[in-house]
Amino acid sequence: MDGDELARELAQPGARALLQSAPLARLAYDGPDGFPRVIPCGFFWNGAAIVVCTAATAPKVGALRARPQVAVTIDDASTPAGAQSLLVRGTARLDTVDGVPDEYLLAADKTMQGTDRAAFEQAVRATYDAMVRIAVTPEWARFFDFGSGRLPRFLQALVSDQ
Repeated sequence: MDGDELARELAQPGARALLQSAPLARLAYDGPDGFPRVIPCGFFWNGAAIVVCTAATAPKVGALRARPQVAVTIDDASTPAGAQSLLVRGTARLDTVDGVPDEYLLAADKTMQGTDRAAFEQAVRATYDAMVRIAVTPEWARFFDFGSGRLPRFLQALVSDQ
């Protein structure tokens, strides 16, 4: 996918909304046994990369260091007419960070506020001496908005034939 097409997909208003406000993404990667894994995770979009933070001892850290190619899906299917999905592929870059990365707390801001958010931060800072920041810079992306007819090509072809 060329850079212009990638930028157009990520610039779609629905894609931007998912990147900024969706509470969960699904990260897909190859496990050490060769079988794929898909895990739900909080994330933060920094304008250039999808950032997921995790414990340094999490199984995905070793797997991603060995095979950093990943796929990420962020979606909202709260209503059939409003169903949207952003698919991203990229290569994960892993960095170990002392303490708690800012992105971890910024991701939590999507679902918590006030005293709940403060208690969460206190617990997280007491738990982690270090975390791994996983940054996925999109190399390919596709945004679908099923309610508006922005469909996968194969599905658009089926609908057009009717």
